[in-house]
Amino acid sequence: MKKLIKKKLVRYTLLIVVILGVTIIGVTLNRRSFADQNVSGRDRDLTDFSTIESLEKARKGYNVKNGAEKMPVYGNWQNFYKKDGLPSDKAYTVRINGDQVLVGTHDGLAVYENGKWRTYTTEDGLAHNGVVSIDVSVLTGDVWLGTLGGLTRWSAGKFETFDQFNSGMPNDLVYSVFCFGKDVWMATGGGAGSYDSYTKKWEIFTEQNAPMHEPWTYSVSAGDGKVWIACWGGGVVEYNIETKQFRDYNDPDGFMEIDLDPDDGVIHAITTATYYAEGILWVATYFGLSRYDGRNWKGYFDHDCGLISNFINFVRAEGPVAFICTDLGLSTFNSDTWITYKRNDNNEDGKAIVMKGTEVIKEIPLSPSISHNFVIGVDVEDDVIWLATSKGVSRGERIN
Repeated sequence: MKKLIKKKLVRYTLLIVVILGVTIIGVTLNRRSFADQNVSGRDRDLTDFSTIESLEKARKGYNVKNGAEKMPVYGNWQNFYKKDGLPSDKAYTVRINGDQVLVGTHDGLAVYENGKWRTYTTEDGLAHNGVVSIDVSVLTGDVWLGTLGGLTRWSAGKFETFDQFNSGMPNDLVYSVFCFGKDVWMATGGGAGSYDSYTKKWEIFTEQNAPMHEPWTYSVSAGDGKVWIACWGGGVVEYNIETKQFRDYNDPDGFMEIDLDPDDGVIHAITTATYYAEGILWVATYFGLSRYDGRNWKGYFDHDCGLISNFINFVRAEGPVAFICTDLGLSTFNSDTWITYKRNDNNEDGKAIVMKGTEVIKEIPLSPSISHNFVIGVDVEDDVIWLATSKGVSRGERIN
């Protein structure tokens, strides 16, 4: 009798193992199939924002190791200028898109592929030659271009332009564009807006229906079901996509030139960019950097940390690392260590300055260094970094 029971237990155990194995394989295949369809699945209506962000990380080859990962150091810099194929030395934004690198310049869109540059302008269908923001939809693969004269979608080799005359755009001056699921968000000179690429419907947010002091918005980003709009002179406006409720974050002390009460909120009302990653909201201003973890604010200034300059043009984050574009170089920060990349004034060389707090740990010589210290845009993927500057574009490689 005991032997019979034992045999049945073994059979049932094996049966359970087989069922679990098939289930796990099925789930894995479903996930893999879903990830494979993230570029072509135009009719997929995703409302799971964590899934959307997972797809973005997968597209970028993002690998979460742990928060204590060693700070990346970049070197082997290669610089590109008009003489190398760019339409202009003045570059505003850069976006890595698989085997391509997309650069928005003052005189058109520059695409780097297979070691060569190709330029697209209004003659090819761009809304305006001044391309100041670029993002790529992980759902469709479409490239969205924010320009000084409208919004352009580049899809299947064709350009489609949106402006105030043919769409529901808030304004033709598009400072920032950000793809989040099926929605395309933009910050413009006449308010923020979103475009539902499925229903083709537009929504506009200005001081008339949102807590903004004026309609001039400068940047937009999204994550965890929320959108953060950098409002010029109005701090940051948070929009909950599900509840459609707003919340604004401003400089509580109201002082323009100083932060009277440290870490009480956004350090300044003039915000230039927002970016959300790993539960942290980074806010760039022309007077320093703010970090918000959902409960506490922390401000950073060039006089009390390794931030090279308080004048910040843009901020992007990958995992725990923030990449801060300033007028005096690129600073990177993982909430512990600062590394700044700076070019010499009299030649093409420079250095990477590693700091903790206000203490310089070491300086790493770079030859060459970045193309120019006025950094306007940045993107990172795997072990490669690209910079858009006021004089040229730079490509660096991780060397540690």
